[in-house]
Amino acid sequence: MTEVFDHTEIPLHGKPAILQRLFGWIMLGVLAAFLVNNVLVVYFGFPGTATVTAEGGVLAMVQAALYAVGIAIAAVFVLITQDRSIRWDAHRIHMFNVYLIRALFWSVFFVGVVDAVIAFARVEDFFTPHLGQDTARALARANWVGPYIHAPLVVLAFIVALFTRTLGFTWLALLIVTAELLIVVSRFLFSYEQALMGDLVRYWYAALFLFASAYTLFDEGHVRVDILYAGMGRTRKGLFNAFGTILLGMTTVWVILAVGFGGRQSIINAPLANFEVSQAGPFGMFVKYQMALFIGLFGITMLIQFVSYFFDAVADARDEPGHREPAPSDAH
Repeated sequence: MTEVFDHTEIPLHGKPAILQRLFGWIMLGVLAAFLVNNVLVVYFGFPGTATVTAEGGVLAMVQAALYAVGIAIAAVFVLITQDRSIRWDAHRIHMFNVYLIRALFWSVFFVGVVDAVIAFARVEDFFTPHLGQDTARALARANWVGPYIHAPLVVLAFIVALFTRTLGFTWLALLIVTAELLIVVSRFLFSYEQALMGDLVRYWYAALFLFASAYTLFDEGHVRVDILYAGMGRTRKGLFNAFGTILLGMTTVWVILAVGFGGRQSIINAPLANFEVSQAGPFGMFVKYQMALFIGLFGITMLIQFVSYFFDAVADARDEPGHREPAPSDAH
């Protein structure tokens, strides 16, 4: 499994970087307000901030106020910790993102295994004779399986992630290979195949690809066009990375989030609210709605990591201590 980076040589205090820290922390405050507002719109019928000057009324004003609160909390935090090292902020934000990604790995592992077993039992009609017709009918509905089976497994995953120190990308890749091998063996040796088997492979592969992207950014593993970059010094690279993170990284991620979570009928919210299933219906796994959410989780983890990356880049541009040089083996 991928070892979690824990840098112990980063100084807690350093030269003030108030404007840069304000920008990064306000970005996270706005992200938190954006996600809370999305929940209010999709699940509680709030009108959205776009209606604050029209028919939205008090509810729309409450949603707009959430952004003000997020910005205010970020600003107050920065102002009362003016001597905090910007590289320390980068490290702490990264470690939070590591926990989030680790919890997401455990989530897809638990949900994938349990939902595949349920789907197999549903296809082979094991539930009716053993658990009764009412339970069998409940387990055949995604809007029951999601809240009462998937949700507790996700909560369990976030608890397990508190007590582990590694990221499960290697194990997840192995699980994908194992699931694909199971398809090959069952199809060609036993002439047996169900839609749930392909669903499990796609579910885990999507999680691997999208959830690993943020940590790959930390490891400097993404493809970089470095015709000019390779010849720069550390401070100039830091300046280049800081502006590139804002102009290319953060803006792209915000577009993904704005489109994905743009209203009740958006490409993420609609499947999530309706517990959408694949065309295989009851013969497949009930995880399609989660795969839609993966796009949003990709944007969230990438934005958090981009803030950490921006802080590290600013620290490099200022030639502050604690610089981490990725090992050659970290390349992806």
